[in-house]
Amino acid sequence: MGIISRGFGGRRRESVPGLPPGQYLTHDFPVLSAGPTPRIPLDRWSFTITTETGGKKSWNWSEFTALPHDDVTVDIHCVTKWSKLGTTWRGVSLDTLLADVETAADYTMVHSFGGYTTNVPLEDLLDGKAWIAYKFDGEDLEPEHGGPARMLVPHLYFWKSAKWVNGLEMINEDEPGFWEAAGYHIYGDPWLEQRYQGD
Repeated sequence: MGIISRGFGGRRRESVPGLPPGQYLTHDFPVLSAGPTPRIPLDRWSFTITTETGGKKSWNWSEFTALPHDDVTVDIHCVTKWSKLGTTWRGVSLDTLLADVETAADYTMVHSFGGYTTNVPLEDLLDGKAWIAYKFDGEDLEPEHGGPARMLVPHLYFWKSAKWVNGLEMINEDEPGFWEAAGYHIYGDPWLEQRYQGD
């Protein structure tokens, strides 16, 4: 009978800087969706911010892509445990989109073509922490990855970076979106492994 020395824990995970606990590194870009992939013609695309008082501010595609943009390199972390490091995106900062929006709300609900929603505290969208991204790795964002435009909130699990985004609603109380209502964590910090309710 073999002897297992004290403290033996099996194969050790390779230590990768920038990798949150419980995650593994991937070099491809997995596609995970809850339903069929919406394909939105650019002449039908729009993005609308709705305040808690009903005020609206909207951009069509040409107006949106004419706004100042950022080129950012960020790590992304999926709740299904893959992480992709050093991804490059082009998008419009939420700071830019919210610059002229008056709100006293502390929370937002992100809306997408196809009916998907996810909740994000407003402070997590400001100060250079979030974008509406329309290019990935120098190319137009493919529909499978949320194109023509998706939310990019890289410091939270990637389900918060809603695909096919078309609106942001200001709300006074935090409410669960699609996956949160199905049992995912209300916030989703990958460094705290906030995958599911109770984590």
